[in-house]
Amino acid sequence: MIKIDLLLKDVKELVNPASDSVVRGADLNALRVSRDVWIGAADGNISFIGTGKNFEKNCRLSENAEVIDASQYVVFPGFVDPHTHLPFAGTRQDEFRRKLQGVDYLQIAKEGGGIKGTVRKTREISPADLTGQCLWRLDHILCSGTTTMEAKSGYGLDRATELKQLQVIKDVNASHPVDIVPTFMGAHEIPAEYKGRNMEFLKYIVEEVVPEVRKRDLAEFGDIFCEEGVFSYEEAEYYIDKLLSSGFKIKIHADEFTSNGAALLAVKKGAVSAEHLIAMTAEEIEAIAASDTACVFLPGVSFFLKLGKYAPIREVIDRNGIVVLGSDFNPGSSMVSSQLFIFFLGIFQMGLTIEEAINTITINAAYAIDRQDKAGSIAIGKKMDLLLMDIPDYSYLAYHIGINPIHTVIKSGKVVVKNRQKMYE
Repeated sequence: MIKIDLLLKDVKELVNPASDSVVRGADLNALRVSRDVWIGAADGNISFIGTGKNFEKNCRLSENAEVIDASQYVVFPGFVDPHTHLPFAGTRQDEFRRKLQGVDYLQIAKEGGGIKGTVRKTREISPADLTGQCLWRLDHILCSGTTTMEAKSGYGLDRATELKQLQVIKDVNASHPVDIVPTFMGAHEIPAEYKGRNMEFLKYIVEEVVPEVRKRDLAEFGDIFCEEGVFSYEEAEYYIDKLLSSGFKIKIHADEFTSNGAALLAVKKGAVSAEHLIAMTAEEIEAIAASDTACVFLPGVSFFLKLGKYAPIREVIDRNGIVVLGSDFNPGSSMVSSQLFIFFLGIFQMGLTIEEAINTITINAAYAIDRQDKAGSIAIGKKMDLLLMDIPDYSYLAYHIGINPIHTVIKSGKVVVKNRQKMYE
């Protein structure tokens, strides 16, 4: 008999992505939907999915088991966000207001704002205060349905601050319900003190920072911004080779505003994901769609910066590529931390169907951070990360904009949000 610690009875509608590993091409337009399902967890993982009759035959409740009547809820897997810059200090709403009034980015940067301002604040903030800011953000992220996410460093650009950011990620991951996958992004930008000396800066990162990151086990992935005005294809290739030899999995900020072949570099180096990709060329689309590298599209950037242009997601889908949506939560170009909002942008701005959009923020997003074996779908052996929504059916999720449909969040077999209020300290 299977011992059950948490049981959902009579789920009105269970919504699963089309696969428990990754979904490509035309299969994105499919979901696995079932009704009157029972789901049980043991020790935080899903251990039973089936009918009530089969549950009675094969399972028993533990002494303190919690039983939830789910007959009024549509149940989704917890959302996965594969691209965020969570550990930044401060915010930039004053700059945002000025931009809306017509002040351009160069003027703001000249006055010490923009990314330089965030780097300065992040260098100055104490670890305790940065931890507090991250925990506050994570509470909101969890209540909007994200149960697993990636988080990058990259607002330090020096040894002390990059390590501080990564240590904060590690600390909040240990203390908050949301699972966080850490990415080292010391090559996010060229700091002022290395202006015009890109390779010298990359060598500093490789020699002075990377060994300590590895020694302290602070990051699983490494990332670099391969873009005109930041790092060239050749510089990024040098850096990625160093990261690979140090044991990192690879992500690449690629082709956000212009193309310098970064998506091709991602394919060449076997990157788990290439991210942004607004300016991908036809050659890059063909190459990356034929590979196993995930295309992480970040529509929050196009929306927040009012670019009037979104990444070519349909072209990648039509060529059977792996497409993913992420938030790019950061204080400058996408102050968006809700994957539910990104889901809306995927549908209303990028032309996805409801089914396609659900696949991109669940199992495909998990694939983009190498967590498809633990998250992204509702399957035996995976973590019991569930969202209980008080809506009529899954299509209503895209139809009624502006509400919070998530009544209950279950994370690793524990109720962490109930009636839209957090249930943890």
